[in-house]
Amino acid sequence: MHRKLATILVGDIVGSTAQMERDEEAAVRRFQDCLGAVSQTVQDHDGRVFNRAGDAVLAEFSSPVNALRAAMEARGALARVDASSPSDMRFGLHIADVMEVDGDLRGDGVNIAARIQSGAEPGAIDTSRMLVDQVRRNSPCIFDDLGERSFKGISEPIQIFRVRDEFGSHRWQPRRESTAHAPGKRPNSIAVAPLSASSADDAQQALAEGLTEDLVVELSRVSRLFVVSSTASAAIAGMEPQAIGDRLGVRYVLSGSVRLIGDRLRLNLSLTETEAGQIVWSDRIQRPFGEFLDMMDEITAKVSATVTGRMLAADTDVARRKPAGSLTAYEFYLRGLDAHRRGGVTDDNIRESMKWFDKAVEADPNFARARAMWVCSASWLDDYDWDEGRRRLRAALEVDPDDPETNRVLGSILIWEGRYDEARAFHEKAMRNAPNDAYILGKSANYYIRVGDCDRALALLDKAEALDPFVPVWLSELRATAYYMQGRYEEALALLKGLPYQTRDSRLYRAACHVALGDVATAQGIVRTAVGMTSGLSQSYVRQREPFQDEAVRDELVARLAEAGLPA
Repeated sequence: MHRKLATILVGDIVGSTAQMERDEEAAVRRFQDCLGAVSQTVQDHDGRVFNRAGDAVLAEFSSPVNALRAAMEARGALARVDASSPSDMRFGLHIADVMEVDGDLRGDGVNIAARIQSGAEPGAIDTSRMLVDQVRRNSPCIFDDLGERSFKGISEPIQIFRVRDEFGSHRWQPRRESTAHAPGKRPNSIAVAPLSASSADDAQQALAEGLTEDLVVELSRVSRLFVVSSTASAAIAGMEPQAIGDRLGVRYVLSGSVRLIGDRLRLNLSLTETEAGQIVWSDRIQRPFGEFLDMMDEITAKVSATVTGRMLAADTDVARRKPAGSLTAYEFYLRGLDAHRRGGVTDDNIRESMKWFDKAVEADPNFARARAMWVCSASWLDDYDWDEGRRRLRAALEVDPDDPETNRVLGSILIWEGRYDEARAFHEKAMRNAPNDAYILGKSANYYIRVGDCDRALALLDKAEALDPFVPVWLSELRATAYYMQGRYEEALALLKGLPYQTRDSRLYRAACHVALGDVATAQGIVRTAVGMTSGLSQSYVRQREPFQDEAVRDELVARLAEAGLPA
């Protein structure tokens, strides 16, 4: 007997007793098919079934992400079982320290997972708060907070979340490191290592994270610098500069620490040449926080001049934004950004981010980025107010017409409104002002896909992936969409099948590719899974959510999905 930490999944067939009373033999056959499909899904996601108790299956995973992924895909597997649907089972998930005895797992953790499952509705996946905290940044799911619940035999109440839905496409999840477009060590290439905070205090940690991103953004504005993205920067935390250089293919690494003392900000920075491991520049900068923007310009100028060896400070071409004029506004913004990135957990997080962005604007009306991020967050809500979003974006452009993120968000909104020429102007301006921002390049690639210029879109995606070796999954989804439009169906399928999670969009494009290749039967199975896992999924949904300037492209997509069985 030994103890270990594991993620426990418990799945149980709903209404099994009544089904047995109606037709015992048919019920047993269907139960076996359902439990077999779930067990195979567990195995496919590196899990292990450790018990089959009657009409239930109990499994363990070393990864909570894999456990959630298996539960989601299990519902899809049930949709492919004859005379079955995802509502025929319910699932409970929990992370706990458990005991292993002769291959079986025992302990309160297993009991809690079983109790969570018993309280779930048919077809639902319920989880503990502990699991949600572990997967929130690596899941395309929306979770509803059901509050605390008390269970028989469990001494303390447990906060329960329910998987309500999954996003139409991936948002923040990183894909495994890409090697297809990995660059060599370019002469003017640089990565910004996450700044360390002076303490474990949440405010200091948030400040360090925010300043790291600001350094990436400001340096990316220098056209002669090749700056890896903030996603890659987050993935290299704790690594030595030379190891970072080898990992990301960069010649220089900027690292350091930040400390906030009263209203004064102190930055200790060093620039390391990764071939020899030598520090070629270092500085200690201490300023009132109100002079934050001047400090960022100073750092950018010094770093760019050092890296290129010949740049003058006046030649850095940094587009001066107007961010927070006070510590309070910037702190509000950082809190909003953190909540925004947790938007996939609950709608409450999205609304929380909007609240913080509002506070940032109240504290500093010239904080254009906070205005734009409010719109970016709000647009994920079902009750998003388009008129209010446009008003806020126009206000952001009035205070800072050159802010890349504001231009990018407005360009994306205009795509949905069918105003493609205007959208292009804003996306192009965003890219001019942040030529090395992988996120903006990727989102601009989406524009070119929508207007049918897939060659341009793929070129932008190539550059974005070169800037970000830790490729975000949504870039792969965009690449697959471009391949689909070019008739490169097998390449699109290979990309989509390799995603860490399947989403509505990935399933629909997989189905359309299979129809285009003449494999309607496979497409029908994928569509059954998609419809079973997403209420309201229909041809009408696709028409609304997949805008193309050439409506014939959308019509062909819808026709293929209709052939695969997508309801009208």
